[in-house]
Amino acid sequence: MKIVLGVSAGIAAYKVVHLLRLLREDGHQVDVIPTPSSLEFVGKATWEAISGRPVTTSVFEGIDEVRHVRLGQEADLIVVAPATADLLARVRAGMAPDLLTTTLLASEAPKLLVPAMHTEMWQNPATVENVEVLRGRGIQIMEPAVGRLTGKDSGPGRMPEPEEIYAQVTQLLNAPEVSPVPATSGPLAGHTVVVTAGGTREPLDPVRYLGNRSSGKQGVALALEAAAAGAQVHLIAGVMDIQAPVEQSNLSVERIETADQLQAAVLTAAEDADVLLMAAAVADFKPADYAAAKIKKTDDGASPVITLQRNPDILADTVQRRAQQHRGPKVIVGFAAETGDASTDPLELAQQKLARKGCELLVLNKVGENLVFGQDTTEIYILAADHVQQKLGETQAEHVAGSKQEAAAAVVARAAQLLRS
Repeated sequence: MKIVLGVSAGIAAYKVVHLLRLLREDGHQVDVIPTPSSLEFVGKATWEAISGRPVTTSVFEGIDEVRHVRLGQEADLIVVAPATADLLARVRAGMAPDLLTTTLLASEAPKLLVPAMHTEMWQNPATVENVEVLRGRGIQIMEPAVGRLTGKDSGPGRMPEPEEIYAQVTQLLNAPEVSPVPATSGPLAGHTVVVTAGGTREPLDPVRYLGNRSSGKQGVALALEAAAAGAQVHLIAGVMDIQAPVEQSNLSVERIETADQLQAAVLTAAEDADVLLMAAAVADFKPADYAAAKIKKTDDGASPVITLQRNPDILADTVQRRAQQHRGPKVIVGFAAETGDASTDPLELAQQKLARKGCELLVLNKVGENLVFGQDTTEIYILAADHVQQKLGETQAEHVAGSKQEAAAAVVARAAQLLRS
């Protein structure tokens, strides 16, 4: 494969040397395009030695080859790591002052941007909006890692490790294209499906948050399966380890981070939906107070006391709102991640939750260390409410063990069956 590897001016540029080596060892042809300022961190000679290709930064070098057009036209993928806040802003605005940004603007190849910057820059409203706009255009943007930054600070904004970026590149290069499905075909043709995916982050201070281990894989699989079934799909994506699918004619993506944002997005989208698949892992609690400045260690060695408050019960609230307003999804599917304990089986807990929430179906995941979260395989039980069992004549929970795609197919099929009935 032919890959263009862009490098913008961030201290994390030194890590990209290892990424380049991984890509070359995998047999890819890699053309490195550094921005002029990035050469202050890693020199041109390093990029040329490891890539085995000539390296230029200006559109006025190699004019006879028209490199800014040719490289983009021939590329199977363009990766930019690190992608600074300045680079994101220029790509969003369509600016092209150097060879890298000109290549990005002139190419129709898939693009993966890997942000790296200080926490305050990543969380700045301008950067947040730029990322949202670029994702809306179909550009893949990795979530930055949380960890040590330049200097003594730590928080979100650290560039993911080269191995993680390499895995994402491999996934993008090997992933089959998902073609838009005509609205006239499939068991969900003519219907609207809302899917939630990923986890939520509840901020404690500017650099810390409460979260969970959800990868978003199951939610994305559900969205793609519903789209393949002919539905008009709206994916509400929280914090995920994987990239959200590229938007297409029958699949749109909305990004959220906190439980409150998820609730607002669900209540709005659900009003006109036929099916709601609540696969997101919502934090049950959030810090009662947000510290405007980073919470520091004290000299006396005392530990801070963090008071938590309950997050909204989005699933129950949506069911209740449907009953009160007589509008909303005809089929609501909840998800339960249960570990169980010495005296309680997870299936019993799921049955209790189904009765308590009032939704039509509930999908049970038995979770634990190295189980389900982040994995490509899963084991689920699909439970139906009493009135659904009477309608469909079913009493047993459906058991599915296999890939998350297989689980998604089973859930979507059950939802479509119930919708038809």
